[in-house]
Amino acid sequence: MNKQQFWQLIATARTQASDPNDGEEVVRRATSLLATRPAEEIVAAQQVLWDLMADSYTNPLWAAAYLINGGCSDDGFDYFRGWLIAQGREVFERIVAAPDALAEVPIVRASAADGIDLDCEEALSIVWNAHVMATGKQLPDDAFTIRYPELDPTWDFDFDDQDEMTRRLPRLAALYL
Repeated sequence: MNKQQFWQLIATARTQASDPNDGEEVVRRATSLLATRPAEEIVAAQQVLWDLMADSYTNPLWAAAYLINGGCSDDGFDYFRGWLIAQGREVFERIVAAPDALAEVPIVRASAADGIDLDCEEALSIVWNAHVMATGKQLPDDAFTIRYPELDPTWDFDFDDQDEMTRRLPRLAALYL
């Protein structure tokens, strides 16, 4: 399985979901769809998932998650990026390139009004759960490697600094600060 096939899996799951904004429902559907694939494809999907997690491991996105969720630990950032993956390829790629564009995403605007956190821990287990469903076995230990990039040192500031957040993420700051 490659990135394009993985994104198609997420797109299909989103079309099948009664609410494509519900990351947990999208993940359940993606897991079920993936479980119908050959075991080798399922295992390969784990590397794709973690490559997407690495692609989205940036300080600007972490700062955006911090604003949206009122704070963001290491695990919280993983779960936020899981939510972002469940939003589909177009949203994921646009937001990784320009995190302040999250302010234009309808579910983000709604969450700001309602005070709802955006996260989806379950997205990190799509492949694991699909493999167990399909084979009855856990994923092999060597199914993937995580290659996180170095974080941008120019974004190494206190995310509680509202002036700096407003300067760097003005549209999100207008929604959340």
